[in-house]
Amino acid sequence: MTRAGGLGRRWAPLGVLLLVVATGVPAGAQEQSEDFYRNQTIRIMVNATGGGFDVSARALARHLGRHIPGNPAAVVETMSGAGGLVAANYLYRVARPDGLTLAHFSGDLLLGEVLGRPGIEFDARRFEYIGTGSNEHIACAFSRASGITSLDRWMSARTPVKLGGTAPGSNSDNATRILKAVLGLPIQLVSGYKGTAAIRLAVDSGELAGACFNWGSMRTGWQHAIEAGEVVVVLQLAARPLADLPAVPLVTELAKTDDAKRLVATTILRASGLARPYAAPPGTPKDRVQILRRAFLATLRDPEYLAEAGKAKIEVHATRGEDVERLVADLFTLDPPTVTRLRTILFD
Repeated sequence: MTRAGGLGRRWAPLGVLLLVVATGVPAGAQEQSEDFYRNQTIRIMVNATGGGFDVSARALARHLGRHIPGNPAAVVETMSGAGGLVAANYLYRVARPDGLTLAHFSGDLLLGEVLGRPGIEFDARRFEYIGTGSNEHIACAFSRASGITSLDRWMSARTPVKLGGTAPGSNSDNATRILKAVLGLPIQLVSGYKGTAAIRLAVDSGELAGACFNWGSMRTGWQHAIEAGEVVVVLQLAARPLADLPAVPLVTELAKTDDAKRLVATTILRASGLARPYAAPPGTPKDRVQILRRAFLATLRDPEYLAEAGKAKIEVHATRGEDVERLVADLFTLDPPTVTRLRTILFD
């Protein structure tokens, strides 16, 4: 008995060392953070109520706490403005870095910093990324009443077709501007809507002809209209056909020149993996970041969460926080000519 106890004491420091190597966090700090979350509430900020970000964040919030020691509550709060820019700036400049405040914003803001988008008050490389819950595959859809029921009809339209957007630099706006400037599609972009829910209402009322935004949000919010044929998807902005859009044309089929292919790849296809990050403020204790990252991935594997996501048609495709960090760093390696060209198209 004494000998076994001695062996336990002898190997205890190695166990501590292994925990530090695996997580980058001392064992004592890890234990303190695990106790920290007891009786706490985690806030997840999103841009607008009723859109895809809001639906995804609320589904996550209902299950996240079960995978965090202490089982904290999680709530979603709306902080509207500029397609998530207000929330991202708040997270960087105002929110306390205590592991209790997250933001779920559009990854287009990260490219926006590289391009010098006005209004950005953060350094994207300093956020603590918890992960992304899904990729973003943009689709373009129109109301049947608009008369645009196929890509050919859109391409042959005699006047620019009104499409809705949320803010300069957002994924939907970026994609729409690229379609107009690089591929020559007849488009009049009407930006400034508070979210995809507001855009859908504008299309339903006839204020807009259609919009290009995330297929996951579109499939959820417009499900009945799409099934009834009242809204028609005519183009998907993806490298390969999505499983539920097998016959819809691809944007890569329209990009004929090397210049068009490069710009489409940079702004539309490359943005997919960074589209929907969850992030914590810079300076959040590393042990709490690790707890949140593990809980995030565990939630996305949770059968109860997956059942809810399936019913809500939420795409689940997890990317680890560490991988998001690397993707963000890669954005800052874009060559100056490409940055200049994109800045002109997307912001000028």
